[in-house]
Amino acid sequence: MNPTEIILKNHHLRITQIRLDILCYFQNAQTALSHADLEQYFEKKFDRVTIYRTLTSFVENGLLHKIPDDSGIAKYALCQHKHTAHTHDDNHVHFKCKKCAKIECLHNLEIPALQLPSKYKMENANLLIEGICATCN
Repeated sequence: MNPTEIILKNHHLRITQIRLDILCYFQNAQTALSHADLEQYFEKKFDRVTIYRTLTSFVENGLLHKIPDDSGIAKYALCQHKHTAHTHDDNHVHFKCKKCAKIECLHNLEIPALQLPSKYKMENANLLIEGICATCN
């Protein structure tokens, strides 16, 4: 079994060609990707619904995390931990470049703990910082 297949297996995902291809694409990307990015790249190989279902299963099984973008278009990025489905927390900062529009995960910057009012339970937090990335600067 190759490393990509092992990753899918560890996240309780069946090994299929689309899952292998999309996972490899994310592993080689240096930025978060949208459904449209994947659809454009795999346009002749996979249909948009199959790509969407793959993204959904990757998120549900802890392989990807979803990054809300100020444009209203969701982006996805690989989770950078060795945990499996439903046992992780992607509590880090995301950075969006105003010049190239790429979104990067800044794994070394955690979102600070927040004290919510009583009877409130936080399940997820997102922090998107905008500015100029190192490449564009």
